[in-house]
Amino acid sequence: MPLSRSLAALCLGLLSIQAVHAQDKHPFSIEDLVRLKRVSDPVLSPDGKTVVFTVRETDMSANRGRMDLWSLDIATKGAQPRRLTSHPENDSSAQWSNDGRYLYFASSRSGSNQVWRLASLGGEAEQVTKLPLDVGSFKLSPNGAKLVVSLEVFPDCADLACTTNRVDEKAKSKAVGAVYDRIFVRHWDTWSDGRISQLFALTLENGEIKGDPLALTASLDADVPSKPFGDASEFSFSPDSTKLVFSARIKGKSEPWSTNFDLYEVATEGGEPRNLTADNPAWDTQPIFSRDGTLLAWRAMERPGFEADRFHIVLQDLKTGEKRPLTKTWDRSVDAMEFSADGKTLYVATDNFGQHPLFAIDVKTGKPTMITGPGRVEGFSVGDREIVFSLSSLKSPAELQVLTFKGNELRELPRVNAQAMSELTLGEPEQFTFAGANGETVYGHVMKPAGFNAQRRYPIAFIIHGGPQVSFGNQWSYRWNPQTYAGAGYAAVFIDFHGSPGYGQAFTDSISQDWGGKPLEDLQKGLAAALAKYPWLDANRACALGASYGGFMINWIAGNWSEPFKCLVNHDGIFDARGMAYTTEELWFDEWEHGGPYYDVPENYEKFNPANHVTKWTVPMLVIHGEQDFRVPDTQGIGTFTALQRRGIPSRFLFFPNENHWVLRPANSIQWHKEVERWLKEWTAPKSE
Repeated sequence: MPLSRSLAALCLGLLSIQAVHAQDKHPFSIEDLVRLKRVSDPVLSPDGKTVVFTVRETDMSANRGRMDLWSLDIATKGAQPRRLTSHPENDSSAQWSNDGRYLYFASSRSGSNQVWRLASLGGEAEQVTKLPLDVGSFKLSPNGAKLVVSLEVFPDCADLACTTNRVDEKAKSKAVGAVYDRIFVRHWDTWSDGRISQLFALTLENGEIKGDPLALTASLDADVPSKPFGDASEFSFSPDSTKLVFSARIKGKSEPWSTNFDLYEVATEGGEPRNLTADNPAWDTQPIFSRDGTLLAWRAMERPGFEADRFHIVLQDLKTGEKRPLTKTWDRSVDAMEFSADGKTLYVATDNFGQHPLFAIDVKTGKPTMITGPGRVEGFSVGDREIVFSLSSLKSPAELQVLTFKGNELRELPRVNAQAMSELTLGEPEQFTFAGANGETVYGHVMKPAGFNAQRRYPIAFIIHGGPQVSFGNQWSYRWNPQTYAGAGYAAVFIDFHGSPGYGQAFTDSISQDWGGKPLEDLQKGLAAALAKYPWLDANRACALGASYGGFMINWIAGNWSEPFKCLVNHDGIFDARGMAYTTEELWFDEWEHGGPYYDVPENYEKFNPANHVTKWTVPMLVIHGEQDFRVPDTQGIGTFTALQRRGIPSRFLFFPNENHWVLRPANSIQWHKEVERWLKEWTAPKSE
């Protein structure tokens, strides 16, 4: 066959293969989202050759997620990830022993959550702790002789048996009333039963626990780690294993309106904890030691009562005791951080113009240097020669990458979702800017629908983030993912309005006491800018959606900017500022945002109270709420729905009795998305449909 005919035949064959492959693809959907593997918590082995990480998979039949440990040989070219554990119960929170011989992890396979270990050379998992209570979090000492675990105990109990007996007796009692003398009476999604989280030291010999647990924090009226989301990053061993530094907030009578976390030091053999940061009335947390034990670093805020203040890094010279702020002049709020092997660099993650990259901070000068590109770094582990990190984006769930220090080489590691993602048609995201409130530059994103055709015009899902001091940028979400709207045929538009982090602390601060002001102006100007820039957006078929603060904004929009929208979706949103002020649990948030308690400054709460504008509501709204949401109690959603129904506005109420501020169960998540898509279609479909 002549060469020209051979090439033509080859090209036709390749085109045919591509056409078949294209036909096999389908638009991204909620079913795809819940079935993706979720990569988290990469941990490098001491020799830097292996990374172990957690993979969460969805068990649809059991209607839950389940977690296993996986490993990857990053030193061998072409190596693929392999599963280390496969028990039906959860395995997570991996930590290497310093000699690399064992991998310690948390598992519920024994019927309660305990610490287990695997030999690095293989074999069966061994149970390390057999405590009568669930282990909440743990850390292994550098010398391998101690485990520190957190346990939920009654503070007046002298031993663990006392707590277990009291819990058993309460379960058998026919009287179910609970008596409280102070708040929190409930927090996030859990009612208090009087137990608090305390740290206990356990002595290890050849993988076995010797002796009784030793209480390290029992003298403090504090949860260690903090609730509801505190973890092992809030406590740290000294390199010589003799001391533990941890973060704690004293409860007293002021816990719900206090953000005064301090660092405490205690000997691992016991003793009275010593406050290291009593001079700072604001938040101090996440203590870490340099490997040589000469430096202690932590994240600190300056303003008491403000949970979204800028976290800067403080360093303490452990020989002299001298403290110095390292990043006070860097206008970014530091997230996770870790020392380099030589102690000369701190690696940190932070929001930055709609991205969440890694920075290297020079310990001597505090100079920051960005070392990763677009996307969101969700976890990282620093070795002697490299950093392994998980990176997500608007087009990909978190997957592993490695940055080698020598030559500054960045390479992707094999993706655990490669096959699943290859079968999907995704929307293409694009970041844009515009002049928002005060003429300041504001960032936003637009997501094209899957299978985009520039000749068509598409309905708009205008998504408003919660927080409000969070960024809706270049990241993957398992709750509010623009790709689910792109897959359903919508263009998604989302704005990082005033109040979002990553653009300087003044920008973040600007939302406080101005909830319905500059943020609303940014949303209005952001939508206008998107419509002007992208002619394929259909301004006549737009719906606005939001949760938490975003849900507040939906209610605020309903009475103050309803014209552009055919429908609204409100998830766990604030309806009545007065009711919220007296029923939410973390009072520091509401009181900072409004300048004090409601009884002191009612005018601040009423200024942007959606309940005061119900007479102007006209737009159809879907209202969604979870009964276990104690942050924005379910009466806020019921109040919203009542107002809509009483005024005769088309409305629907989706209620989850077993969900909190988020929707976490797979079946509920699918139902949530289906109801939202149904609502959007009902109000944005062309008249001919």
